Amino acid sequence: MDFMVILKNVNDFLYSYILIVVLIGLGLWFTFRTKFVQFRLLPEMFRILFEKSTTKGGKSSKGTTAFQAFAISAASRVGTGNLAGVATAVATGGPGALFWMWLLALIGSASGFVESTLAQVYKVSDGKQFRGGPAYYIEKGLKQRGLGIVFAVVITVTYGLVFNSVQSNSISLAFTSQFHINEWIIGGVLVFFTALVIFGGLTSIAKVSQIIVPVMAIIYLVIALYVLLTNIPALPSMFKLIFENAFGIRQIAGGGFAAAIMYGIKRGLFSNEAGMGSAPNAAATADVSHPVKQGLIQALGVFFDTILICSATGLIVISAGGYEGKGNDLEGIQITQNAFSHYIGDWAGIFIAVAILLFAYSSVLGNYYYGESNISYIRENKTVLFLYRIFVLAMVLFGSVASFSLVWNLADITMAIMALINLYAITRLFPVAKRALKDYVSQRKAGKDPVFYKSILDDDQGVSTWEDAPSSEKSND
Repeated sequence: MDFMVILKNVNDFLYSYILIVVLIGLGLWFTFRTKFVQFRLLPEMFRILFEKSTTKGGKSSKGTTAFQAFAISAASRVGTGNLAGVATAVATGGPGALFWMWLLALIGSASGFVESTLAQVYKVSDGKQFRGGPAYYIEKGLKQRGLGIVFAVVITVTYGLVFNSVQSNSISLAFTSQFHINEWIIGGVLVFFTALVIFGGLTSIAKVSQIIVPVMAIIYLVIALYVLLTNIPALPSMFKLIFENAFGIRQIAGGGFAAAIMYGIKRGLFSNEAGMGSAPNAAATADVSHPVKQGLIQALGVFFDTILICSATGLIVISAGGYEGKGNDLEGIQITQNAFSHYIGDWAGIFIAVAILLFAYSSVLGNYYYGESNISYIRENKTVLFLYRIFVLAMVLFGSVASFSLVWNLADITMAIMALINLYAITRLFPVAKRALKDYVSQRKAGKDPVFYKSILDDDQGVSTWEDAPSSEKSND
């Protein structure tokens, strides 16, 4: 059997029968068990986004700020999935795929809250900075280092290698289509600029992400908003079309109920990463006074990614008829370029090419860090880390010249495996996140800036970074 056929069959099985049940089911369970934390604490998310470090003794050099941690995770979230992935979902699964992306984000943000809170609870310090993520809380919380190593390997392969090939593939498609530049040249340039940053370490990644992500997101949203505002009369019919197609009421260009759900779940998970176990790696680096603060920040990141950026792309593609089989020879980002050009002229193709370059490049940087963090979890080894960096650069080059379907099918399979391992872990450890949330809300109601002490947990074994409560605090409990 052809390799591509095997990949497609595995993907269809994972997303049609397993991921849809697990992602939506657990998302709803976390939502109800946290009393809709992603909605009721939304104002709190914005309050703490730009909060400075509040650890004792002032700002610590060990961690990034809350906003830098948000930027690192956003650098990975906001990328190819928002421009190319959404376009592919709408073109293949129909307009209804956008509805299922919204649903996954709304309920999945609760999963995002839980995983990032746990990452903060079980983070460790290497003397210079904080590290953490699913591998760490699997070992320290579940006492299963073997499974932690398996996850560390899977996320390193998924993000550092496979996902980075997806990012470079989209850049290559956009630039070969718009400027007719040889894909090998594009790959070589990407490898050069990626090497400049990843050999600089976490600090440079945080700084570059902090600058690029907000700027490129704002510019893209402004252009997209302009296109949508010029088509306000068509918005009601577009939303009607989305909801009709989401439930199979209309069969449009390969859409229907099953296809809309499957592609919505696939591209929604790739884009917002809620529950997949990636964002916790960035969340753990933050220097905050309470784990829940990063849980809320990363839940906000899910909304930022899907409700704003993915929606803008999806609506423009739908408005331009990108779901009706127009331009069947187009793939991924080319569909988005075609949709924008339909409304604002040929220069839009250039704009989208530059936008995907910035989005995807920042994603490569964020993806790289996830792999580095997990390699360090398995074993601190400079030679292994150097080889990993070389493999990252090799996959960036590979993605630039590989086929669109190959890199995306590989990405879907690896992220599905990663998500299933992480969702198992955060379900088992949910009582820890729930206890931390209760403590945070209680302190906020008392007018305090919440401070976390490991003694609030029923079992604080494995919690190494956080201090025990002072005697005065204990006596007041």
